[in-house]
Amino acid sequence: MTKGLVTKKRIGVLMGGSSAERDVSMMSGLAMYQSLQDLGYDSVMIDVGKDIAGVLKKEKIKLAAIALHGGIGENGAIQGLLEVLGIPYTGSGVLASALAMDKEASKKMFSAQGLPLAPSIVVMNRKKASKKKTVSTVSSVEGVYEFPDFPKPEFELPWVVKPASEGSSIGVSLVKSEDELATCIEKSFEFNSRVIVEKFVKGTELHIGVIGDRILGGVEVRPSVEFYNYEAKYTSGMTEYIMPPEVSDDVYDNTKLMALTAYKSLGCSGAARVDFMVDEADHTPYILEVNTLPGMTTTSLLPKIAKAAGLSFNDLIEEMIKHAVQK
Repeated sequence: MTKGLVTKKRIGVLMGGSSAERDVSMMSGLAMYQSLQDLGYDSVMIDVGKDIAGVLKKEKIKLAAIALHGGIGENGAIQGLLEVLGIPYTGSGVLASALAMDKEASKKMFSAQGLPLAPSIVVMNRKKASKKKTVSTVSSVEGVYEFPDFPKPEFELPWVVKPASEGSSIGVSLVKSEDELATCIEKSFEFNSRVIVEKFVKGTELHIGVIGDRILGGVEVRPSVEFYNYEAKYTSGMTEYIMPPEVSDDVYDNTKLMALTAYKSLGCSGAARVDFMVDEADHTPYILEVNTLPGMTTTSLLPKIAKAAGLSFNDLIEEMIKHAVQK
């Protein structure tokens, strides 16, 4: 099928890479490649390595469909390379990607827009950061502290501990006792030199899909485990997906508008997913993060949301390509 293609340019599906989310990226990339093949696009799968610039030139890639998750694929680095090479790409640009990937920085942007945020602090491993020459100069709403000399969070337990720059719930822990905190922080330090300690909001987890200025809709996730961790995200049958979410119309509409506000506050483009926890007590939607390169696997949320909005997986991929061409 070649009639009506958005572009005749050769498309490289960038996948794999070296981040902790490599396996998920490979699954996303394969699904996107198969879709492009079904649609009739001239496309090729590319496992991203240090020689990526040379591979893109060798393969004569004129448009990149990014299926990378985490690391240099999602933090603006690969986007910057593509900008230098003059290759259009799916998803958000350099700055939006960097801001969204850094939970500490994105919290500042969300706060400026008046979006509700769970209270949090940032704990830094100064020694590790110095080795990587990535010492943070950004403060969170509550403050930045060095490990192991940091004060006990003033907000009540339980707490969520997570790396400041990772996705797919990599390195995330739920802390129910103060005695567990230091160990969980050290676990997160394996993935990043900055760690967010955040109040756990008990309630309904909602994920909203956005593409361009269009809100696709949302899904409520109900994992069989205590929180929506890596295993629950990528193991079939471990999570129940509710569409439309079982919240009031007012809460749902408010969450969708907040998702678009968050998307625009970071300067996002193309497809993205915005995650919230709706407090069971007062029904306030607290924003968690914006995913500029959401998963595209068989269990991923954005394709589920798109399907409920009337877009097949192939339709969604074509919309992503269209936005890349227009951008």
